[in-house]
Amino acid sequence: MYKKKKNKNLGISLFEIKKRILFLIFSLLIFRLGTFISVPGINTTDLSQLLKNKESTFIEMLNMFSGGSLSRASIFSLGIMPYISSSIIVQLLTFIYPSWKELKKEGESGRIQINKYTKYLTLFLSIIQAIGVALSLPNIPGMRQLIFNLDFYFYITTIISLVTGTIFLIWIGDLITEYGLGNGISMIIFSGIVAHLPIAIAHTLEDLKFHNLSFIMLMLIVFLIFFIIFFVVFIEKSQRKITIYYSNRQQKNTLYCSNTAHLPLKINMSGVIPAIFSSSFILFPVTIISWLKNNELNNNIFLNFIYDNLQPGRLIYICLYTISIIFFCFFYTNLAFNSRETSDNLKKSGAFIQGIRPGENTSNYIKKIMFKLTLINSIYIVLICLIPDFMKFFMKVPFYFGGTSLLIVVVVIIDFLTQLQTLFMSNQYKSSFKRANLNLHK
Repeated sequence: MYKKKKNKNLGISLFEIKKRILFLIFSLLIFRLGTFISVPGINTTDLSQLLKNKESTFIEMLNMFSGGSLSRASIFSLGIMPYISSSIIVQLLTFIYPSWKELKKEGESGRIQINKYTKYLTLFLSIIQAIGVALSLPNIPGMRQLIFNLDFYFYITTIISLVTGTIFLIWIGDLITEYGLGNGISMIIFSGIVAHLPIAIAHTLEDLKFHNLSFIMLMLIVFLIFFIIFFVVFIEKSQRKITIYYSNRQQKNTLYCSNTAHLPLKINMSGVIPAIFSSSFILFPVTIISWLKNNELNNNIFLNFIYDNLQPGRLIYICLYTISIIFFCFFYTNLAFNSRETSDNLKKSGAFIQGIRPGENTSNYIKKIMFKLTLINSIYIVLICLIPDFMKFFMKVPFYFGGTSLLIVVVVIIDFLTQLQTLFMSNQYKSSFKRANLNLHK
């Protein structure tokens, strides 16, 4: 009995890995089926064509993240964007308020409490966003005719449906994280983005068939896409390793080092948050103006100027987008990585960087390295986000190929493969330990 219990904890079985993969597939199928369940009271037959005529890329981005739910007025139209917003807000609060900062240091119990606050805030934000969507739907040009009965019950059912859909997606995401593979929220976003690929490929082949797209241009687009993917993978896997030394004894004036290690610093420490924040920050006003556009606003020179110049591909849009990405890269990296705290941890563990005094000097040294890495990261994210826009509006790519979506897809795939590889290695170690125990008992 004792030997079985010991072997059980050595690793995860191959059957368990298969069960996790099947649970992940089943959960994503439920998400995909839910994207076709529409909110009661809306004629979804003509809704897709109505939204397709809208020029706002912000609508395209939200529709892509939600797996096409927005174009079908699904109960999952809000997606998990309220959860992403609340997670970022709570994470910022953990760096601002000392009580929340101490809560973060409490380990598992603190993480559970922070996760609870995040979900409470998600519920609040989803209610606010659902109310905004329900109230703004009749004001969208052409949308009033698609609503069967515009009354109090329509607003209530719409708000309840959207909020319930978001909460259900968060619950599914938590189940995927616990019983499946990868991060559940990331996998839901990933499946929503990937769901658009067959449609994009079909439209591209149709344009090629009717000579709306030349074969040479198609090959150039494919080459650029593969090059961007290779570049993203290269940067995401790149690290700046700082060699650190551990000392355990000192004789007279000589310091003897027992071993060395590395402090790995990722180039993309901020992830896809700068791209998401920048896209929302730039394109949200355009979306609001496009929804409110009527005969009264058409004569407003200021609103027309904003609407025309904040479209992707315009010079003002490119400048504001670049500045906002750089700002959010430095802002979020400084919040996510504390060089002073890292320096104190190295000092407490008896580690040091050769030629650098422990404490303040080590903190400044790490801070300078992080500034250079963040500068490289900001340029990298700007390039990744602007090249697809260039392909969309200058090369007439017949599908939405966003840099934000590409970053999410690549990062999620890398994390998924890393976790799967870890589980397989754990299973191999378990088999090796079993054989070793058998040999010992022989």
